[in-house]
Amino acid sequence: MTAIAIIWLFVALQLKHFIVDFPMQVPYMYKNKGTYMHPGGLLHSGLHALFTFTTLVYFLVFIGITGWLGFLVPLYIATLEFILHYHIDWGKVQINKRTGWGMTTHEEFWWLLGFDQLLHQLTYIAIVTVLVLLL
Repeated sequence: MTAIAIIWLFVALQLKHFIVDFPMQVPYMYKNKGTYMHPGGLLHSGLHALFTFTTLVYFLVFIGITGWLGFLVPLYIATLEFILHYHIDWGKVQINKRTGWGMTTHEEFWWLLGFDQLLHQLTYIAIVTVLVLLL
């Protein structure tokens, strides 16, 4: 895998993250992410997993990897991302609820949001690292 391909994969995952985490996240999702296993939070994380899966399949086809490897590796990675994304978001909401941090009342709210986003970005670094090591 070339350095340019790796960079473009990071760009694709960043775009995917922004689109799914912000414009596509409707009130039903973000208002219910703090209730464990609520369909709203599951749907949000499911969309992340679906779009990660799609991004990885397209990427692997682009670099010439098809067949079961081009399907199962993205499926496995997307499943792990679903679990991680769900629990990162749920944990963030739990901390905000328990501490009473609010967006207009506590700067810690913003620190926690930044930490949440950092954990998501580290997930993408792990995804790309796994692909580099496998391919």
